[in-house]
Amino acid sequence: MDRPVRIANCSGFYGDRMSALAEMVEGGPVDVITGDYLAEVTMLVLAKNRQKRPGGGYASTFLRQLAPVVTRIAERRIKVVVNAGGLDPAGCADATRTLLAEAGVDLAVAHVEGDDLAARVPALLADGHDLAHLDTGEPFTRDPLTANAYLGGFGIQAALAAGADIVITGRVADASLVSGAAAWWWRWTPADLDALAGAVVAGHVIECGAQATGGNFSGFREIADLTHPGFPLAEVHRDGASVITKHEGTGGAVTVDTVTAQLLYEIGAPGYLNPDVVAHLDSVRLDQEGPDRVRVSGVRGSAPPPTTKVAITGLGGWRNESTFVLTGTDVDAKAALVEQAVRARLDGDPGIADLRFTRIGAPVEDPADQMAGSSLLHVAVDGEQGSAGRAFSSLCVELALANYPGIYGMGVPGPGAAYGTYWPALVPQDLLDHTVVHADGRREVVPPPPVTASQETAAPPEPEPYDEGVTVDGPLGRIVRARSGDKGGNANVGLWVTDPEAWPWLRATMTTDRLRALLPEAAGLPVDRYELPNLRAVNFVVRGLLGGGATEARRFDKQAKALGEWIRARHVPIPDRLLSGYHRE
Repeated sequence: MDRPVRIANCSGFYGDRMSALAEMVEGGPVDVITGDYLAEVTMLVLAKNRQKRPGGGYASTFLRQLAPVVTRIAERRIKVVVNAGGLDPAGCADATRTLLAEAGVDLAVAHVEGDDLAARVPALLADGHDLAHLDTGEPFTRDPLTANAYLGGFGIQAALAAGADIVITGRVADASLVSGAAAWWWRWTPADLDALAGAVVAGHVIECGAQATGGNFSGFREIADLTHPGFPLAEVHRDGASVITKHEGTGGAVTVDTVTAQLLYEIGAPGYLNPDVVAHLDSVRLDQEGPDRVRVSGVRGSAPPPTTKVAITGLGGWRNESTFVLTGTDVDAKAALVEQAVRARLDGDPGIADLRFTRIGAPVEDPADQMAGSSLLHVAVDGEQGSAGRAFSSLCVELALANYPGIYGMGVPGPGAAYGTYWPALVPQDLLDHTVVHADGRREVVPPPPVTASQETAAPPEPEPYDEGVTVDGPLGRIVRARSGDKGGNANVGLWVTDPEAWPWLRATMTTDRLRALLPEAAGLPVDRYELPNLRAVNFVVRGLLGGGATEARRFDKQAKALGEWIRARHVPIPDRLLSGYHRE
């Protein structure tokens, strides 16, 4: 067909809105519905579930989403492509077939496998693949619980081309769900790099569900209805250009800014890596085509890298936590008293590996109600189960009548749990057994990319000097928007401006040194800075801010979701002439 393929999204993570699939099916015309259920943390969650019960290795919520609308999906001939297979795509496909049979619906189900490398890790190491940590370079020496390589979209294309109505995958790159579906519709080949890159960008925009329609958006006050934002969809054209939109009459909004926010989410260098193509985000152009319609065009693609990421997880030590409420006056002294009491018992305990105290908030002066006069003290401990488990919980409970005045906690401290470890590495793509298992049981091997290229990122040019003129001291967020997130142990913060006249100022003043001044946690950590002029954005990657990643991060905001909003609250000198049209208070 010559018309663009309409690819909708119904899930941004394992646990997203249960009604989203039905909303996308019933809300308007769609050709393909994708669902992203997997994150770095999710693979560990699924591994633990699988240890507890059979069939726990996939995202079972997909089946609960599918059941109410499976008949309508068949009637409307909608294709469904999801990575809900997790650690067990074959099991998820079988469960889907059972659901279809019980509903009396005849749809063909295929699955994609070959991403699971857990059993191959010893052989890979023996063959000289050290699986070095992507950030530290340390060779891998642990026992893996899971190890999953990121696959591209051509397995999805092959499954759909053979007649599959529902395609279940394991760990594919998030955007591959969309690029694989678009490649099927338009019959792209691996040589169609610009088109593939455009589809990867569209996939990146819609993969996180309502984040593209106003969710988690700095400018949320501009959106009329965020109580129930609609999920996004992408109309992908033959050349890879797309229009990001949503079903008519749904909440939220699709604007250049909401799309920019999602484009800057969890990225690094402008060369956005996918197993099938490198999409160059600095080539992206965004235009508001109409209400809730943003055109994404101009995306350039280049040959993919010869390697792909493999995410390895395992179990670490034992972690526990307790949160105390500090109320009224002398909160510093009250927090200090808790710390003294806890340290008196735990300092020197060989079963304690890490103990930290985090203050959250501060009481207002002359508080009008009790909550306004309260703040929190979060106490976290890592170590062996004997010391960091019930023993730590009991210690916190014992303080109830023996510490600061007004002491109480946020719930009853529990026994804690084993925390996970996350290890990102690279493997050559030609070592993977990327395979489609079609609905009839036939197996089809998907070859690796025929052409690959090593990636090099050039440093951005030095910004030109900028005459700030008269400045007003105030929060950066007066004119700058932000989106932040996690990539393993690293955090990214994308900052952008909507006003073209503010871009030279942002580019010149938001340097690595300025970021370090705004973010003291970055002291001593490597910081990468990238420019995306078409988006009027600067992206920073703070390496190591999250330690070992979300599964083992000791930071309270473990995935840096609010990091950008904090930086927007920091005060900087802002040129007075740029504040026209903005709040000056």
